[in-house]
Amino acid sequence: MNFIKVKEEKDIPEKYKNTPVYKLLCYQNLGAELKAYSSAELLIGMCMDNRKQLRIPENFAYIIRTGGANLRYSEFKVSYAIAIGGVRHIVLIAHNNCGMVNLVSRREQFVKGLCENANWDIKRAEEHFMNYAPMFEIDNEVEFAVSESGRLSRKYPGISVTPLLYSIEDNMLNVIE
Repeated sequence: MNFIKVKEEKDIPEKYKNTPVYKLLCYQNLGAELKAYSSAELLIGMCMDNRKQLRIPENFAYIIRTGGANLRYSEFKVSYAIAIGGVRHIVLIAHNNCGMVNLVSRREQFVKGLCENANWDIKRAEEHFMNYAPMFEIDNEVEFAVSESGRLSRKYPGISVTPLLYSIEDNMLNVIE
């Protein structure tokens, strides 16, 4: 897959001109002046990772944050943003170094953390991990964002769905092609 690093307006692919995706890239990467919005133009699905922060105006977007930007278990919220909120564009923002990649390798840390921080017993913590980790683990951040974008495009054929990659190192959004 190719990535387009957006450092200037001319780097944004033509197909995004005059769309909320274009505005998002300008706000985040180019420091565009934040404008006032009375309603959301975009739904952003992004990881819950605390290292990511978007620079966007108030009321510009609905945001659903979930591990790995996995919206499979948030479809009612997606439908709400489309049906009630009127959004016609979705971006799925993956990021590098995502904790949902190879989640099974964090099993011991996960179980230990629940035992120490939430006072769970080890059996309960292990069962919790084993019941939920397979639903949320992803193999590769970028491939998952592209695949999830395709799934959502098929589910909501009238909606534009765009995968992006957030770089933790420089807080920049990259277009995934």
